[in-house]
Amino acid sequence: MNNNDRLVRLRYALDIKDSEMVEMFKLGDLEITKEEVQQLLTKVKSKQTQADEEGYSVNEYMKKCKNTVLEAFLNGLIVFKRGKKEAQPGEQTSKVEGMIKNDRSVNNVMLKKLKIALSLTSDDILGILDETGVHLSKSELSAVLRREGQRNYKECGDRYARNFLKGLALRYRND
Repeated sequence: MNNNDRLVRLRYALDIKDSEMVEMFKLGDLEITKEEVQQLLTKVKSKQTQADEEGYSVNEYMKKCKNTVLEAFLNGLIVFKRGKKEAQPGEQTSKVEGMIKNDRSVNNVMLKKLKIALSLTSDDILGILDETGVHLSKSELSAVLRREGQRNYKECGDRYARNFLKGLALRYRND
């Protein structure tokens, strides 16, 4: 699963319109046009289909979504849903350092940021995953939500991320 797939699935699950996506990117400190958003979401017809490690076909898009672009969207989603964080007295406002260090940490960061943006508890996340038939223990979820480099950190695989986004769609589109 690439970043474009994550963006498309997230957009569908939360029923986000193009204009709202442009606003979220802006809130995440990335200026992007509606046309560029549509390019990020539009698949290119390819003659040869590849498969990822789990057997799913790898999709190609008009414009590749880099880790920094996805993270800007997720940061904007948090601000869009929860509001701008107020600076504490005496605290300097500085540009937030990116949490996505490499392609392996994308799913973990996405899960953490969605948890914040949608005000989900760990039980909510476990419930969303249960709805899709994926059963995870609280300690396994805790390991996925840890910061990379911590002792009990566990990488979140595409299967969990894919099913979590599917569960979000079930929960938010059926309301």
